[in-house]
Amino acid sequence: MKLKDLLIAGVAAVIVGGAVLVWIAPWEGERAPNVQWTTLDGETVQLADLRGKPTIIAFWATTCVTCVQEIPHFAELYEELAPRGLQFVAVAMEYDPPNQVQAMVKAREMPYPVAMDQDGSVAKAFGDVRLTPTTVVIGPNGEIVQRRLGMMDMERLRERLERMLPADGAA
Repeated sequence: MKLKDLLIAGVAAVIVGGAVLVWIAPWEGERAPNVQWTTLDGETVQLADLRGKPTIIAFWATTCVTCVQEIPHFAELYEELAPRGLQFVAVAMEYDPPNQVQAMVKAREMPYPVAMDQDGSVAKAFGDVRLTPTTVVIGPNGEIVQRRLGMMDMERLRERLERMLPADGAA
């Protein structure tokens, strides 16, 4: 590759990286929007009702390879930390067919609540999420503490959540 091509590629990477950083960073420290969703089990939940507990909102799609790779990691995290108060919802994107989402939930034995964002309102409230996976971590005070596009670092996420949760057995 020529020096000119390398320079152009480097500048493009900085621009794209900066755009992603600007897209992600401004949300941290802001109050999470008070959205509402209905889970596949038929339960209607308002985000404000979960205040006081750390909450993960994972925007995903059945056709997203990285999203599917995250499922067992999120399942393990949820099963470990939900007894201590972790709240979690996987929000399927509006373009994902409901029957496909239900089949994936069953096939992958997803233990956490899954919601269909059929009108796109939940994704829109979080900055018009269009790319998956996008994961939002909300602290007990209702502020966004992390927003991540792409695969989560599960060990760092676990450590962050551990600091927000009461000690074992005190949910």
